[in-house]
Amino acid sequence: MFEVPVKCFSVSCYLLRVKGSVHEVLLLKRAANSVFGDAWCQVAGSIEENETPIDAAYREIREETGIAVTEMYSTMECEQYYRADLNCISILPVFVLFVDSAEMVTLNYEHSEYRWVSFEEARNLLAFPIQKKMLEYIERQFVFDTPSTRTKI
Repeated sequence: MFEVPVKCFSVSCYLLRVKGSVHEVLLLKRAANSVFGDAWCQVAGSIEENETPIDAAYREIREETGIAVTEMYSTMECEQYYRADLNCISILPVFVLFVDSAEMVTLNYEHSEYRWVSFEEARNLLAFPIQKKMLEYIERQFVFDTPSTRTKI
């Protein structure tokens, strides 16, 4: 019997800000020549050697956006999908990070543009069903409800 390995080597981070009374989500557009080129996505990236997923989340946000995070939560959920290129099931811990509304975004080479958008617009822009499902969960748990202090990092 052949088994497909399950691996955790990346993190997924949804950045939120409150502008006025509206919660917005930061989406990044992948550079045309990158993996998933021209697709809108959240901040995501690899976990490096000797790094925890939490450390990777902070580093990826700093590298991809230049943003300083004010609050970080574990969603206690994971995104999972099959990676045909690696023949594995990839599981990504998902984090929600709140940032100050005045924070400026500085993109790195991996992305061509960014947008702060409403949850509804984010669902329309995101490329993959797993992202849309996670965004709905995040809106319920972190916008419509008060996040649990037990999940704060």
